[in-house]
Amino acid sequence: MNPQTTQLAECDLASSKFPKDLTHIAVPVTKTDDGKFKLATPKSLLTLIEKSGAISINDELDKAGEKFAAKAGEIWEVPLLIKSSKLTRIYLVGVGSGDENDLRKAGIGIGRRVRGEAAKVLSLCPTNKKNLITHSVAFALSTYLWNVKTSSKPTFPTLLLSDAFSDEISHAKILVEATWMARDLIHTPSNMKSPAEIAERARTLAKRAPLKVSVRSGRELSEFGGLRAVGNSSKEHPPRFVEVTYSPKGRSLPHVVLVGKGITFDTGGVSLKRPYDLMTAMKSDMAGAATVLMAIYAAARLGLKVKVTALLMLAENALSGTAQRPSDVITHFGGTTVEVINTDAEGRLVLADGLAYAVKNLKPDYLIDIATLTGSATLGLGKQYAALYSRDLKLINQLKEAGEQSGDRVWHMPLVDDYVTALDSDIADLNHTADKYNFNGGSITAALFLEQFVDKATWAHLDIAGVGRAETDAGENPKGGTGWGVRLLLQWIGSLK
Repeated sequence: MNPQTTQLAECDLASSKFPKDLTHIAVPVTKTDDGKFKLATPKSLLTLIEKSGAISINDELDKAGEKFAAKAGEIWEVPLLIKSSKLTRIYLVGVGSGDENDLRKAGIGIGRRVRGEAAKVLSLCPTNKKNLITHSVAFALSTYLWNVKTSSKPTFPTLLLSDAFSDEISHAKILVEATWMARDLIHTPSNMKSPAEIAERARTLAKRAPLKVSVRSGRELSEFGGLRAVGNSSKEHPPRFVEVTYSPKGRSLPHVVLVGKGITFDTGGVSLKRPYDLMTAMKSDMAGAATVLMAIYAAARLGLKVKVTALLMLAENALSGTAQRPSDVITHFGGTTVEVINTDAEGRLVLADGLAYAVKNLKPDYLIDIATLTGSATLGLGKQYAALYSRDLKLINQLKEAGEQSGDRVWHMPLVDDYVTALDSDIADLNHTADKYNFNGGSITAALFLEQFVDKATWAHLDIAGVGRAETDAGENPKGGTGWGVRLLLQWIGSLK
């Protein structure tokens, strides 16, 4: 549980010399309206850089000319051939307008250049506490690698930042570690992360942070009809309900409950997923559970003054003689009966139990569920925005703002009341796939189903099917699990009072 990651470290910029093992220096550059290059770095540092690299930065910018627009994330490389030093590159880095989003792009641009290298990079791009966190986290996340090869383990760079921001560097380290661990867990093959094994990882994290963990299994899940219906299909890897609690000292603290979908592998069950190659990525169908687990861990590490409970709904959706069938009726936590139509819509079944449990037993001020739930969520929003469903305008705006600040962006989607009738069933309280009428809008109707289990709670649903996993390396995200939502939740939780 101690992931190997890109390191963030402090550097004394007041010193008259750079560290001996420094390999790269990133110098921020902007362009004025009249097309002239502008350097915001203090002259004393520029002089030191020029001396260390035996170059003239202005001469190098003249060489770049119109080829270098200094757009956010754009890099002009200055190679160095100094035998007495390990310094090999000066990066002239475009920072655009210099706002937080442009500093994020700059961090990504630098990170992509040194990914897989044992580089030590000094970045002079951050200018304040806020954009330092954004910049450094973006750099670290863009360098992510993971494998289980015995011949070659991944190599990671180190990012050096001004020691004037030591508190912010510590904060950024926790964000990186939490997101990194979420990615590691998502990337782990399903034969290495059963529900029981993820429960054990939660217990391990509780030894490193002020967390309490309880795990239910077997007969203890008798009231959790959805979780059992999905998870009992796998005899070797039965389901688990994991409750993780962070309770800081303080009076009248808001209570946030996070519910994460944790399907460790999804075959589709009897409604077998087709085409079959769609299953390859289904080891990532527990991304929601990974996100809420690492978010609560980081919240505890950061000492946020908010009570947080994370509920991990862990199951494997297998194809077996004990798998649930289309037309089965299950009884969820709290007594609601549901007619199962398609066993490949299993995520909402396990989430429903978690939401109902939270409402009855935890009395949350805020109730958030997060899940790789529907392919429909990607049709309109693609891979950059998660679908956000809620009826509480204040919560909607809070999450939208937190998304823009963190980089985990959301788009508010409608809960269309006219579609609720599609959840009607002739034999149970609800059917779970809204097949009564063909309204389409699969992400919307899935959210409407979940809403039936939240009573009057202040609730939001995050459908991360599009953003939870990536098909290619892009921006901060690697191919595979992204760890999307860890930063969003921490940004939002940290803003609550």
